[in-house]
Amino acid sequence: MQKIIPHLWYDKEAKEAASFYVSLFEDSKILNVNVLENTPSGDADLVNFELAGQQFQAISGGPYFKFNSSISLMVACESEDEVNTKWKALSEGGTELMPLGEYPFNKRYGWVQDRYGLSWQLMLIDNNQTAQKITPNLLFSGDSCGKTEEAIEFYTEIFEDSGIEFISKYRPGEAATPTAKVNYAAFRLAGMNFSAMDNGVGADFSFNEAFSLIVNCKDQNEIDYFWGKLSAVPEAEQCGWLKDKYGVSWQIVPDNIDEFMTNGSKDEIQKVQKVLFKMEKIDLDALQKARFE
Repeated sequence: MQKIIPHLWYDKEAKEAASFYVSLFEDSKILNVNVLENTPSGDADLVNFELAGQQFQAISGGPYFKFNSSISLMVACESEDEVNTKWKALSEGGTELMPLGEYPFNKRYGWVQDRYGLSWQLMLIDNNQTAQKITPNLLFSGDSCGKTEEAIEFYTEIFEDSGIEFISKYRPGEAATPTAKVNYAAFRLAGMNFSAMDNGVGADFSFNEAFSLIVNCKDQNEIDYFWGKLSAVPEAEQCGWLKDKYGVSWQIVPDNIDEFMTNGSKDEIQKVQKVLFKMEKIDLDALQKARFE
């Protein structure tokens, strides 16, 4: 099972968005769609899907969180035709953030916010490059700008099978934002590739719950471990969700959370959900007991 899964929050469009993304990538499919009834947002569609063999999750959770460019998905494209095709699809009804074209760092690159608000960076890779097809990118802005290197050192110390692959710094005067230090960093968490950078041009946005990272835990000890390492904002703790000291949202959940939320009679599921929605850190024993009370 994939240890870390990107989670995307939509108002009502989770199924529609997931189906659209699946249509753009090979080796992609909808895995399942479940309806979580009587959540704080009402009935919510929960969609598990794969893009290029990588797992994602989306929820129609209501109009509470909106995507911005603080976290985007970088796509490694193998041909100019692939870049152009994906750009055309993703930009339709969306917003161009960096025009598609040639840049000093890439021959064919563009940054776009799609019709649902999710940001994508498309880039051409050389034939001899091997790359994860889709890489989450963290853009440290506002109060977190300048903390990229500190943050990725923090994350890589927490997760096994992790490490920093590459860090590139801004040259003096290159960034318009004086606190920006890192213009690109590549790192690995639990075997999954990520990238990060300080926002060198200023921004009025920051990380939020629209794009969070699920951590699948094998038992209560793992839940306790990741919760203790990552949680830094007590008021953000709810239903297994937390925020770290840089503002990134995480969900620390058991790897069989779908069983708790969808297996059993309707009455059993509602009992489990009622207990879960009152939790901050997830308590597996309490969830198990709730099913049979």
